Amino acid sequence: MKFSLNTTIIKPENNEEIKNAIILLHGYGGDGKDISMLTLNWKRFLKNTVFLCPDAYEVCSINPNGFQWFDLNTDDTDYILKETKKAENVINEYILEISKYFDLKFSNICLSGFSQGCMISLNVGLASNFNFNSIVGFSGKIIDMKDLSSRIVNKPNILMIHGDSDPIVPPDSLLEAKDFLMRNKINIETLMIKNCDHHIPLEASSAALNFIKKNFNTQ
Repeated sequence: MKFSLNTTIIKPENNEEIKNAIILLHGYGGDGKDISMLTLNWKRFLKNTVFLCPDAYEVCSINPNGFQWFDLNTDDTDYILKETKKAENVINEYILEISKYFDLKFSNICLSGFSQGCMISLNVGLASNFNFNSIVGFSGKIIDMKDLSSRIVNKPNILMIHGDSDPIVPPDSLLEAKDFLMRNKINIETLMIKNCDHHIPLEASSAALNFIKKNFNTQ
């Protein structure tokens, strides 16, 4: 099994039938193996789910051992927006491959991501032509509200989780995203975790698991 992005794949145990997929997008400078650690707990409760954790298609500009969905080593917002749209196209093609290979409807696919992976998950989930089941984002934000508001075509249920002590992506980003999504009539749930910096603690992982289970069970 080979896709356009190098992917860490975690299949259901005991050859359980695959009915759902979760695509996990890593953060800036990370890789698929990093974020695949989330599946250690999730897979026990999502027995018919395949987890796909791709490496981003670019080597990270400040960490050559990791990858990036788009370059963040710049203050040029126009350049960042252009690069995010390139990444969206790459991820959309990848998702098409996943859907066809596993014979899954998009309504049986959840997008999830950490930090930069959360940012790009929101863009893909709202602006692509795929009607996803849901989106789960950790420690992220809306990249460009003006641009995204003009491109929204889908409104999946969304959960966003953030640490209140995050030094990398400010906690206010969660509140700004919530306001933006509510104004665009998108179902959004949020969780701010106390004394949490830029990582995914067990509380966040558990809340995300419960949200995903609830949304998959409605299909």
